[in-house]
Amino acid sequence: MRVKICGITNAEDARLSVEAGAHALGFNFVEKSPRFVTAAQARAIIATLPPFVTPVGIFWDHAPGHVKSVAEECGLAALQFHGDEAPEDLAQYRLPLIKTLKVDGPIAPERFARYHVAAFLLDSAERWSEGEARSPISWEVARDAAAAGHRIVLAAGLTPDNVAAAIRVAGPYAVDVASGVEARPGVKDPDKVRRFIAATRDAG
Repeated sequence: MRVKICGITNAEDARLSVEAGAHALGFNFVEKSPRFVTAAQARAIIATLPPFVTPVGIFWDHAPGHVKSVAEECGLAALQFHGDEAPEDLAQYRLPLIKTLKVDGPIAPERFARYHVAAFLLDSAERWSEGEARSPISWEVARDAAAAGHRIVLAAGLTPDNVAAAIRVAGPYAVDVASGVEARPGVKDPDKVRRFIAATRDAG
C-alpha cells in the first residue's frame, strides 16, 4: 500500500516519514492552510529526500503560471489540486496530476469523467483541519470508485487506528494523511507516523 504523508513543513518530519516508509510527501502551497510552506522552504526540504520518494505540491485554484513556477523551483514530481480547477486548466501540466474530489455522498460518474489525471484523491468536504479530528468519508464510496477502475487516493479522517480497516474496505491505490499523524498542525508525531505506516502494511 502506498502512503503519502501530507502537510510536511520541516526536514525532521520529512526524514521521519521517509524512514518510516512513506512513498510520497505532500507540501502545501495554499496560503491560508495551517500547513503552508513557501517555495523556498519546500525546496530546502525536498533537496534532502532520497531517490524514489515523490514530493507532491498541493494547490487550490492557483494561477497556472504560479503552479509551474513553484513546481520548477522546488523540484516537485507531482501536483495535487484541491479547488475548482477546470479540466482545461489541468491539461497544460506535464507532471502527474492528482485531482481532489470532495465527498459527501455517492460520486456521479461524470465527476470522474471530466478529468484525465493520474489519480483522484477522495477527501472530506471540510476545508482544512486546524488540528481537530476529521470525519472519515464513506469508505464504501471509495470502494465503488476503485472498483469502477479509478486510481483512488483515500484521505480524510485516517489515523493509525482506522487506516487498516479503511484499506480493507476501500481497496485504494494509496492513502493520504496529515492531521491524523500530527502532534499539532504542521508538526508530526513520530509515534503516530510510524504506527500509521505500519498499519498500512498490516492491512496487506
